[in-house]
Amino acid sequence: MKSLPLILALAFSTAAQAGVDIQRWTTGNGTEVLLVEQHDNPIVDMQVNFKGAGSVFNPEGKSEVAEFTAALLTDGTEKLDEEAFNAAADDIAAQIDSSSGQESSAAVLRSLSRPETLKKAAGLLNQSLTHPRFDPAVFDRRQKEAVTTLQQQETTPDFTAGRALTKLAYPDHPYGSGANVTTESIRKVNLDDIRAFHRSRYGKDNAIVAIVGDINRKQADQLVKNVLNGLPDRSKAAHTVPPVKPNPAQRRDIPFAGEQAQVLLGMPLIKRHDPDYYALVAGNYILGGGGFDSRLMKVLRDRYGYTYGVYSNLEPATEAGMFTIAYSTQKKNTKDSLVQAQAVIKQFIEEGPTEEELAQAKANIIGSFPLRFDSNAKLVKYLSIIGYHNLPNDYLEAYPKAIGKLTVAQVKDAWKRRVKPEDLHIVVVGAE
Repeated sequence: MKSLPLILALAFSTAAQAGVDIQRWTTGNGTEVLLVEQHDNPIVDMQVNFKGAGSVFNPEGKSEVAEFTAALLTDGTEKLDEEAFNAAADDIAAQIDSSSGQESSAAVLRSLSRPETLKKAAGLLNQSLTHPRFDPAVFDRRQKEAVTTLQQQETTPDFTAGRALTKLAYPDHPYGSGANVTTESIRKVNLDDIRAFHRSRYGKDNAIVAIVGDINRKQADQLVKNVLNGLPDRSKAAHTVPPVKPNPAQRRDIPFAGEQAQVLLGMPLIKRHDPDYYALVAGNYILGGGGFDSRLMKVLRDRYGYTYGVYSNLEPATEAGMFTIAYSTQKKNTKDSLVQAQAVIKQFIEEGPTEEELAQAKANIIGSFPLRFDSNAKLVKYLSIIGYHNLPNDYLEAYPKAIGKLTVAQVKDAWKRRVKPEDLHIVVVGAE
């Protein structure tokens, strides 16, 4: 018999998702469009992702080309400098922004759905995508900011630990490129690199457009055409990510001033289309992702007082994304806390969760899932994920259903097959 929390979570999830009707089509130029009509408020949210325009595709030896390119798109156009572009958006109460992620870049738009206003907003976004200004002064400012940010990050133990773990996990893979950023590799970037990146990686065929709001399919189709008009029909650069090759686990002990040690354990593990996806997600909640409910927290914090908090995390990607466990502790407790953390991990992998733990994990995961897309702005991001990774239209319904069907045996089997304690890289920053 299901527990009451699980029954309520399932009911809440089903009710919250009942109205999510995803319309999906591909234009003649290969652009994939996902639309959810929401006519309660006169607002349209739009996100345009470009495959292959993320940080893993930065040129060798030159860091943050993708990041600079994406940021500069909405820092002015050929017709409007930065100040004039922002003023034009403010005049129609539109929000336009752009950024780069690991595998793709994204431009986002929020506008009133009134036809004349939406047309003006679309025109501004179109200018930014097709005729960005790439102003030397603005680029110089952003480049200096990136150098300063990196220098500040390098003084923190958590950044140092994360970078070291990434290097161990992805020594020869593009997913590890971000860990090799230096002030020198940032300073090597010039506007010619940015223009070349933009010309080769922004096209209609590698664009995925998500739209949520007060707009119908015919209007959405025209909006997409207006926004992408003038982009090349085809991008010139590949956007595939190679598989992650396994490599033996290693340990790095890095001296660092201060009383605390930052401890990280991790390994490449989960893909977005992973057959064990839901079992890994539920198991992660029980092991360390569930806050005070997790096994690691109950042992390292509650039983021994080694840390204020310990967390595990999954980062699904096209290829194997990271599984990590992180906490900080007094340096004198580093060795003992690591022994206990490894013991918890080993026991969980060998024995799997209890029925009670899995029921609690299901209730929390399913119950909180609708909160991830309870606004148009959140929903448009989920549509982008669905489109980018070619997930099914019923993904928002399938996710809680799949979690709800999990058994203890399935979770145990997935973790025992996929996660070996001896395969976890270990980084200790603040080692004595």
